[in-house]
Amino acid sequence: MSALAGRDPAYVAAALPALKLAMRTYFRSRVSGMDKVPEGGALLVGNHSGGLMPMDVPIIAVAFAEEFGADRPLYCLAHDLLFTGAAGPVMRRFGFVNATREAAHEILTGGGVTIVFPGGDYDTFRPTRKATVVDFNGRTGYLRTALKAGVPIVPVVSVGGQESQLFLTRGEWIGRHSPLRRLMRTDLFPIGFGFPFGLVPAPLNLPLPTKITTQVLDPIDIAAEFGPEPDLAEVDAVVRGRMEEALRALARRRRLPVLG
Repeated sequence: MSALAGRDPAYVAAALPALKLAMRTYFRSRVSGMDKVPEGGALLVGNHSGGLMPMDVPIIAVAFAEEFGADRPLYCLAHDLLFTGAAGPVMRRFGFVNATREAAHEILTGGGVTIVFPGGDYDTFRPTRKATVVDFNGRTGYLRTALKAGVPIVPVVSVGGQESQLFLTRGEWIGRHSPLRRLMRTDLFPIGFGFPFGLVPAPLNLPLPTKITTQVLDPIDIAAEFGPEPDLAEVDAVVRGRMEEALRALARRRRLPVLG
């Protein structure tokens, strides 16, 4: 089945008011620069924040729909676990697709916009003290995907999500020896301090109502800026550097943790 087939614009439009209410009240979300997303196919590349319940996707999706309407497709490349059980059909109607290069290529060459978080769980469980560090754990596949499809990448950064609890460590040593490693498909065992359980494995705590601020940066045409056969490690370093610069600027505007 086509990766594009499951998304239902009417379903997305009907859910938008509730999503907007949740994002704008509990997380007081603010998004700037969405008008920078160009027409046609584009790959949004974001830092991932907030542990097991990152709010990056719904916040960006609400702002994207407000700017372009629910009929313009926005897809999210997601972990297979999101499609298990009854959640699968719901996720697909919202535009979530399995995170494969084939799906991404189909979306982008079909004129769609998709968002990817190259750092995945490694990024979203980073320690709070590294909230403004963008570390994709050496993954550069997003660059190959954009080059192959001939579309620009659009960096998106957000600050505040890593204050939803105090993330202390990714717990990589514990994760590598955990009996849950195969089930959860991760080498991490993150530890955090938060509500309501205090010092526990981070996924057990609920997110605090931290203010999340998101900024869409200028598009990057990889081939035009770095040549048709660029050094992907070099390009990745430049992309992450621009993202970190924007993150630090957003962080400097925050007066207090959680409150923003």
